[in-house]
Amino acid sequence: MIDVLVVDDDFRVAEINAKFVGKVPGFRVAARAHSAAQALDAAGREPVDLILLDHYLPDRTGLELVQQMRELGMGADVIMITAAGDVETVRAAMRLGALHYLVKPFTFAALRTRLESYAAMRRTVDRVSDQGMAGQEQVDRMFGALRTTPAPSSPGLPTGHSEPTTDLICTVLHQADHPLSAHEVAAETGLSRSTAQRYLRHLEQAGRLRLSLKYGDTGRPEHRYAWVAP
Repeated sequence: MIDVLVVDDDFRVAEINAKFVGKVPGFRVAARAHSAAQALDAAGREPVDLILLDHYLPDRTGLELVQQMRELGMGADVIMITAAGDVETVRAAMRLGALHYLVKPFTFAALRTRLESYAAMRRTVDRVSDQGMAGQEQVDRMFGALRTTPAPSSPGLPTGHSEPTTDLICTVLHQADHPLSAHEVAAETGLSRSTAQRYLRHLEQAGRLRLSLKYGDTGRPEHRYAWVAP
């Protein structure tokens, strides 16, 4: 298992990111932190493999934290997850060795793709380590494993369906801890109920959602949808 430290000053965002991590096979959340000091303490008490790191923290920036951790000999890998989209911050993250840089807001599919590429890189490094020496081909494989090509949220989208809207609905259902109705999905996403229902029906038919019926006082049952883990 790959142990992950989730760092974000927003408690709700940290919880969502942790839930996302828990949905990806091979990964588990070892700890959560909401400041640089908490993150440093958590990493010192229990070494982790990977840090999902926000840049805007209350006591210092995420990149300042990475620099301090490197000075202290902490070698955890870092994926930045932040709203900081300025080029200078991105370049600084690259110089400090961040393996990926994910700009908020993002979808579960985007994070999953990067976590899976990270896991593939670790497997490649382990195989090469067994050989004791890396030639150019092996080095290319290690770096190539980190390249990501985000897959569409739902292959073969019908005419009139868009990937961003599909991603938005999938994200809402990933975050939900109980099945949602089309009305609830519409309220969460800002879509009309009919649009939400159209996308939900397609995702259910594609096997991405599980449909259940909730019976109330009226004779007609309410359709409710829950995410089906891949």
